[in-house]
Amino acid sequence: MNRTREPQQILASRPTVDGAGVRLRRSVGHDRGLIPRFDPFLLLDDIHASDPDDYLAGFPWHPHRGIETVTYVLRGEVAHGDSLGNQGVIGSGDVQWMTAGSGIVHQEMPRRFPGVMRGLQLWVNLPASHKMMPPRYRSVTAASVPECRLDGGAVVRVIAGRCNGCEGPVAEIVRKPEYLDVEVSPGGEFTHATVPGHTVLAYTLEGEGLFGPGSSRETPADHVVLYGPGDLVTVRGGAGGVRFLLLAGAPLGEPVAWRGPIVMNTEEELDLAFREYRNGTFLKSSPHP
Repeated sequence: MNRTREPQQILASRPTVDGAGVRLRRSVGHDRGLIPRFDPFLLLDDIHASDPDDYLAGFPWHPHRGIETVTYVLRGEVAHGDSLGNQGVIGSGDVQWMTAGSGIVHQEMPRRFPGVMRGLQLWVNLPASHKMMPPRYRSVTAASVPECRLDGGAVVRVIAGRCNGCEGPVAEIVRKPEYLDVEVSPGGEFTHATVPGHTVLAYTLEGEGLFGPGSSRETPADHVVLYGPGDLVTVRGGAGGVRFLLLAGAPLGEPVAWRGPIVMNTEEELDLAFREYRNGTFLKSSPHP
């Protein structure tokens, strides 16, 4: 019998400053004590600004090891470059999925944009067996992301995973997560099957909605909903509808040692990573020819 997941915890995102002075909101990762509950997800940041001074400083060259990062630009442009030789611009609706593995150095620099610039970055942890895998980079254009219209008044952009027969273009990701961008019309309903035992969360982007059959209060924008056990998710749109990200993935259940942009399993591994970065032996893979 199907069991619908109920919200286990609902948290408001918190304003913070990161990079070279970028103002953003952090919904996952601001409280390290909650890491086991969100496993395998480590961090979810949301840049949502109309003032270019809030984001133009960007994220200059910095290292990563032991994680995968997912950058999703809703509105605006972000210039990217990395130590593998990849360069380009992530535009509105585009996605960049980067596996840092053994080590990568990159930069992400938002460009001036008329109106509200909005972009999100998710960090997905890698298991100990894959933390030192070769790094890789995947760029996904907005046009390649399928959009599915569901009965009940929901529209879903499938970035990774599957929904109603639509399969996202981001594949071969170690934890095989689901990443859906969902819009539910006013009073409409979205129902989606999830894998029992997987961590499932929603992050509200716009509007408000009811994120479980037992919910009596609508959850507004800029909140993260962490679901409890079950195999179904249901969301009902509020008076103005609701847009949210739905994320799901298999937890690792491993120790997390996290310092800045590097996430390993032990403090000794962290010390080694930063020592290698200082002495120039951090990168294990050469740039593409």
